[in-house]
Amino acid sequence: MTTTAFSDLITDESQLREVFGWPSDRALNKQIDHLDEHCRAIIAKSPFILLGTSDTTGRCDVSPKGDYPGFVRVLDDKTLAIPDLPGNNRLDTLTNMLNNPQVGLIFMIPGVNETLRINGQVRLVRDTDLLDSLAFQGKRPKLAIVVDIEEVFSHCP
Repeated sequence: MTTTAFSDLITDESQLREVFGWPSDRALNKQIDHLDEHCRAIIAKSPFILLGTSDTTGRCDVSPKGDYPGFVRVLDDKTLAIPDLPGNNRLDTLTNMLNNPQVGLIFMIPGVNETLRINGQVRLVRDTDLLDSLAFQGKRPKLAIVVDIEEVFSHCP
């Protein structure tokens, strides 16, 4: 923890609202619980995502995942499959998922000022048919991170 002292800290939501006010109806209505066609288009074009998890103590981890555009597979309007290819074998993200299945994803497309944010719960899946379908250029994932979608938000400037 830092030792730098500050005199004017925000400590509750009412103080935040004094500074920022309330969201517009448009901002409140952009949250949906499924993938629509616009969301599917972003996922299909995205070669890069950020995957956020936390452990049982609340300590956060954000892991970059990337491959060819559309490497994340839409299984249906409420379910995604992310291929997990071999990495450094630290397994921070995967271990967090075993203990706390809540995740946050941000999909990005280089050169595009719009992102897609998805929150949900994960299952770590090794079903052969799914892993075979996620293989690309001879690379077959060791497992699939299947996300059961709870919230979807599009973000644009």
